[in-house]
Amino acid sequence: MSLFDELRRAIAAEQAVALASTLRPEAHLGAKLLIYADGRTLGSLGPGAPAEAVVRDALDLLRKGVAKTRRYEQPQTGELWEVFVDVYPAPQTMVIVGAVHTGMALSRLAKVLGFRVVVVDPRAQFANAERFPDADRIVVAYPDDAMRQLRLDEATSVVVLAHDPKLDEPAIEAALASAACYVGAIGSRKTNVARFDRLRRRGLTDEQLARLRAPIGLDIGAETPEEVALAVLAEVVAMKYGRSGGALAQGSGPVHVPR
Repeated sequence: MSLFDELRRAIAAEQAVALASTLRPEAHLGAKLLIYADGRTLGSLGPGAPAEAVVRDALDLLRKGVAKTRRYEQPQTGELWEVFVDVYPAPQTMVIVGAVHTGMALSRLAKVLGFRVVVVDPRAQFANAERFPDADRIVVAYPDDAMRQLRLDEATSVVVLAHDPKLDEPAIEAALASAACYVGAIGSRKTNVARFDRLRRRGLTDEQLARLRAPIGLDIGAETPEEVALAVLAEVVAMKYGRSGGALAQGSGPVHVPR
């Protein structure tokens, strides 16, 4: 299979990949390296190429969904390399656990930003197309079962909104065990202190819990479901681009609850 055949296969399979192409030096013009989200590669940019730096930068650009030309100077030889990195990210997916009013608002806003939206809730009277017309998929099941049906990869954000430990905590546990790029849970700081203690008793480590954004969302003073949804999406986007976001960057404290 050629490199371009593999690129087409990865795109069809919704597998995130980047394609790096040598622009300079001219002796290696057009040489290509396919880079997978897990760091594996296929192909070559040419002898002496700064492949390690290119892969590192390509993974960062793939996470951000941005294509760019990067320049590198080889310290040993002083040779200048110019590499164009094109990106083919997997479709962004947002899994909303809890078919509540905030989830309805979040579903609408997430679609505007191009997310594929999945709603999870065992209560069919809440999790239905009438309440979530923008959702791409509605899974009427407990999170334990639902999460096994879903692909929680690096392009997936999991937002836990049910306010019910029977739903919230299995969903958080499954999400933190996955490669999901964002895991957040609604609730006050007091609620989350108790939640973190229960999750530790379920066997989650402090390293795993450090990934959990709780209380969820950036601190914008949100009150209404729509405002909370905006705060959540702002935090998801900030994490995507490696930013802490507004007031948090000015030292208002950590988002997750410390031990």
